[in-house]
Amino acid sequence: MTETAAASSSGVQSRPIALVTGASAGFGQAIARRLVAEGYRVIAAARRLSRLETLAQDLGDALYPLELDVTDLKAVRALPQSLPEDWQAVDVLVNNAGLALGLERAWQADGDDWETMIATNISGLVEMTRALLPGMVARNHGHVVMLGSTAGRYPYPGANVYGGTKAFVEQFTQNLRSDLLGKAVRVTNIAPGLCGGSEFSLVRLRDAALADAVYDSTQPLQPEDIAQTVAWVLAQPPHVNVNLIEMMPLCQASAGLAVDRTMG
Repeated sequence: MTETAAASSSGVQSRPIALVTGASAGFGQAIARRLVAEGYRVIAAARRLSRLETLAQDLGDALYPLELDVTDLKAVRALPQSLPEDWQAVDVLVNNAGLALGLERAWQADGDDWETMIATNISGLVEMTRALLPGMVARNHGHVVMLGSTAGRYPYPGANVYGGTKAFVEQFTQNLRSDLLGKAVRVTNIAPGLCGGSEFSLVRLRDAALADAVYDSTQPLQPEDIAQTVAWVLAQPPHVNVNLIEMMPLCQASAGLAVDRTMG
């Protein structure tokens, strides 16, 4: 990859292509930066085009900014043919776009928030995968990386639909692996726990002070940690499929079962 990264303009065209959703901030931006450094050409997809254009100014011709909302099914389904011809043979899809909204208990939650999480975390991820997977199978080469969450395995109060969407990501990943048996297309779910340095908690809580308090007196994972993990997964030999990576900061652990002692 180092030699490829140092190549001339014609050499840039021969680099493998990765498409990263949610690339305007947080995990997605860090992953885009890391993959360009690793020698990839990166299609950075997100809703906020101005941020992507700024990123392209930093990273040059190796990054293609793409304005895309993964909940826009028409745009996602048209994606393979709408990309410039020399960007269409996507080798790696990083399904990073996703969000959590609210921490209310299920009977108090906003129904619109639930629908937005389902549309983004499930439908958007499924549609992006369905759009690019046929090309990977036809070329018999590719890798789909999902950004799941420990919330998909360990429940906590207020995670109701968010946790459910991330559990779907894990099950979808496993079923894709079953479907792809015999094909040289890999699928991986990366499931982080507490992670700072992104807009995740601000989007979820809609309050900067509350978002900052989530990470008070902790040393959480950072987007660069996630980007490093993605790069490591992609760098494994072609015969190796990493099914699942679950990662937490040292300051976090699964809490175990909860018991209410007021009902006895």
